[in-house]
Amino acid sequence: MGTEDGRADPFDAFRQFLALRRDVLVLSVAMFAFSLAFQMTSRYVPEYLRVLGAGAGVIGLYGSVGNLISALYPYPGGAVSDRVGSRLSLTLFGVVTTLGFGVWYLAALVGDVAIGTLVVPGWSLVFLGLFLTQAWKSFGLGATFAVVKQSVAPEHLASGFASTETFRRVGFLVGPLLAAALLASTPEFTDGFQRILLVAVAFGAAATVTQHVLYDASGDSFGKAFEGLSQVRADLLGMPETLRPLLVADTLVRFANGMVYVFFVIVVTDFLSVGFRGFGLSLRPDAFFGVLLGVEMVVALVSMAPVSKLAERVGLKPVVALGFAVYAIFPVLLVAAPADQWVLVLLFALSGLRFAGLPAHKALIVGPAERDAGGRVTGTYYLVRNTVVIPSAVVGGVLYATDPTVAFGVASVVGIVGVGYFLAFGREFEAYA
Repeated sequence: MGTEDGRADPFDAFRQFLALRRDVLVLSVAMFAFSLAFQMTSRYVPEYLRVLGAGAGVIGLYGSVGNLISALYPYPGGAVSDRVGSRLSLTLFGVVTTLGFGVWYLAALVGDVAIGTLVVPGWSLVFLGLFLTQAWKSFGLGATFAVVKQSVAPEHLASGFASTETFRRVGFLVGPLLAAALLASTPEFTDGFQRILLVAVAFGAAATVTQHVLYDASGDSFGKAFEGLSQVRADLLGMPETLRPLLVADTLVRFANGMVYVFFVIVVTDFLSVGFRGFGLSLRPDAFFGVLLGVEMVVALVSMAPVSKLAERVGLKPVVALGFAVYAIFPVLLVAAPADQWVLVLLFALSGLRFAGLPAHKALIVGPAERDAGGRVTGTYYLVRNTVVIPSAVVGGVLYATDPTVAFGVASVVGIVGVGYFLAFGREFEAYA
């Protein structure tokens, strides 16, 4: 995933993909396909829930259940990756995720089910599907971090993550645009979203087969076996000191984002109710939201590689702080925006800059870890962060049901506190110092 001297080229992922380097295929193909499927589906699931009859409280609960899963999955996923290797773990996680997209499809098809006097709402299947669809993303997190950790020199980790993130974000770009096209071609949101889910199933299945067949496991290194809760405690206590202030700041920023993230689509489709007219197109608000996500990803893709290279000159900390700042201010800017299509285009372009700091952020997480513990260190970090963030969407849902402006404003305040903490106490990774 880099040059012979250990330097990572942000465009090396594309070159290695074209050369059919199988260790890169597992990341490039799988990240592209699953990221495309996730971005097509997950960003629209809150709107799917609303159309199926769920209120703001249920939608907030959905977000918090997602946070719970994100907290529970990465650590065992990282431990499994370190123990059995990336090939087997990623294949298993891919199968489960693909099944989850299918369960989401069934939610609207089955609808409400009466069991005696009890009526089980159709949207309850969305929660079941959530536990499945998160498998590759969350269980596989440690595996993907570990592959990069083993392949790139420490001082070039940010560019190494930029290589894999580039493929991932291309999926994030194509997915929303494809979703927008499918939604625009159907008279109602539900019909369009059903088609989107079938496409997601197809991409998930293709990615799972590809990574299982083509991945070369000969370069995997293996850590020790999982030893239960005692290992969790040991990994928490042994977390590198560099990560601790980053973890606090990241948790505050992510809590803020988690309060309102599931409501972004609803703000566009319902609160502001902004569609798009121009260039011979007329898009409903739900289809326009897909275009906005595409704009966000264009900015992310354009900025990610040069910002990662900049990190090698100025350090990881300033770049991570930039990403945190965009996370913090976006909610209040969105909810206070006028119902104007071009204002929303500009705001989502700004939001794309938060991804510019993501490779540096990942490098700051995994950089201090020992070679064979990259998966567990990553899992430990996300276990702590995502556990604290679990209730954020429920809090946001309660506030949103009362006043959307208050919910988004409070989220930005919490995020700004996190940015300030990181600027004051954040530590630089020594390879970038």
